[in-house]
Amino acid sequence: MPDPYHYEVIVIGAGHAGIEAALASARMGRRTALLTLNADSVGQMSCNPAIGGVAKGQIVREIDALGGAMGVLTDATAIQFRLLNRGKGPAMHSPRAQCDKKAYQALAKLTVESQENLTLRQEMVESLVVQGGCVSGVRVRGGVVYHAKAVVVTTGTFLHALMHTGETKTEGGRAGDVSAQGLSGSLRELGFELSRFKTGTPPRLNGRTIDFSALEPQPGDPEPVAFSFLTDRIDAPQLLCHLTATNPAVHDLIRANLHRAPMYSGQIESTGPRYCPSIEDKIVRFAGRDSHQIFLEPEGRSTLEYYCNGISTSLPRDVQEAIIPLIPGLERAEILRFGYAVEYDYAPPTQLDSTLQTKLVPGLFFAGQINGTTGYEEAGAQGLIAGINAALVVSGRPPFVVDRSQAYIGVLIDDLVTRGVDEPYRMFTSRSEYRLLLRHDNADLRLTELGREIGLVGDPRWERFQVRRSRIDALNARLRSTRIEGTTLETVLRRPPTTWSDIVALAPDLKDETGDATVVEQVVIEAKYGGYITRQAEQIERFRRQEDKPLPADLNYAAIPQLRAEAREKFTKIRPRSIGQAGRISGINPADITTLMIGLRHGLPTVSPQIADSL
Repeated sequence: MPDPYHYEVIVIGAGHAGIEAALASARMGRRTALLTLNADSVGQMSCNPAIGGVAKGQIVREIDALGGAMGVLTDATAIQFRLLNRGKGPAMHSPRAQCDKKAYQALAKLTVESQENLTLRQEMVESLVVQGGCVSGVRVRGGVVYHAKAVVVTTGTFLHALMHTGETKTEGGRAGDVSAQGLSGSLRELGFELSRFKTGTPPRLNGRTIDFSALEPQPGDPEPVAFSFLTDRIDAPQLLCHLTATNPAVHDLIRANLHRAPMYSGQIESTGPRYCPSIEDKIVRFAGRDSHQIFLEPEGRSTLEYYCNGISTSLPRDVQEAIIPLIPGLERAEILRFGYAVEYDYAPPTQLDSTLQTKLVPGLFFAGQINGTTGYEEAGAQGLIAGINAALVVSGRPPFVVDRSQAYIGVLIDDLVTRGVDEPYRMFTSRSEYRLLLRHDNADLRLTELGREIGLVGDPRWERFQVRRSRIDALNARLRSTRIEGTTLETVLRRPPTTWSDIVALAPDLKDETGDATVVEQVVIEAKYGGYITRQAEQIERFRRQEDKPLPADLNYAAIPQLRAEAREKFTKIRPRSIGQAGRISGINPADITTLMIGLRHGLPTVSPQIADSL
């Protein structure tokens, strides 16, 4: 029987990042341990039980295309699907699903428990074990040491976590759970910089006490768009969400109690997510607005609990109890759980390289909210990449890096490790220069082959992908070779008024050849946006030329006297892997890059990374 305390990869934390990291490592053949504070909380959705949304939906499709779990879990447990931004171009289309919170959590736990090469264990990790400058395991409460060649830290909001509801403070990273106190000290002892962020959650209500007749129903899509490329169709009945809003009376009450809100009383000093503000922040920042939307979203099929999306708060309990009856439809609503804010430690992500391995300790990886991000999707993406690279490190194989021209995952990680964060990071389509090519519908065409090469995409997914790709290629070939009055069908399809139905009317046999609606969608997009896609492909080629100009990891930037002091300091800290990455560092200008390239042509000396880090 294998030693229960010796593994190849250890993952700390079983949230969305930890699940993807552990599954990826195990599926790539590495003996993996997933250690968590509470084995009943695997995959728990601490905030809104929803997956996807603008840009986040693209990330989930990319996770799935690479062989990750989030898309499969979502399709199996969702209670409502919506494709956002249907009225805009395909680059903006973003799938979103409201999930059954308990069903998602249960299936995530079962998936982890069922995975070969993976051991789930309830443990409180208190410190990292480092030998010879490299990670060698973790020490848990009680003094037991787990040994491994690679460790992935995915602690979410639990690092030295403190919850706030008004003046009341409670240790914990989530209501009902404890705080991970020891690990922060261990990271600091190893030399890591830590800082603090804040996030929050709204009250939850008992649906039995909500007057839905006074609310605006928000139905799902009649034909749901699945997240996983393995899902053929969604047949489960969907539940309604509902819309209401705050009003001047609510705003006046909040203003009158701002002195009791931790963010405004000085009790909380850390930074919260600007793009997901608390209701207190909304009232202050948008003082001229009379109302803010509130989406009432069911938390599952077997509960009447409703999530109040739009009124995240850390106001005292009595204020929350006074606010809810002032909202239309909630006059008699009962609060089931009160809202709260949580402060937690994170490690500024410029301490990582593009594999999410720490620069300070080889074999140690960070993923998820410990890197200053917010959201299940961003966490899952980081966990997947960290788990892949942990498995590759153990195997002695080259690292796996997805760049920003290949995926939103690449944009996310490049932004983190190159630019760092000064607030909780959230993905938007606007963050990507190449969003026309990084659509949710073609994630498999961009990434599944890469997942296959590293050993994460199994035979069933690979075979399905090959069939889909061959159908797309065959249909494109037909459109290019079939002519109507001397004009190819592809050219006809490019004309703005033309729809696929028009093409089938011109060539009726195409109806039988397509079979899969997603194949038709792909072909239509490529035809309609062919000129834009070509131009963006040319931009990507220029980007890659810069990325292909490597910089030595031990380059002595102090030996370039012409560099500005700020540029020298930032290059030494970030240690960019290429000229392209160097140019994306905050505060670096084109003149700095020109100076750097001139210095490289003159053969600058290098130093050891240890010496460089002290410059």
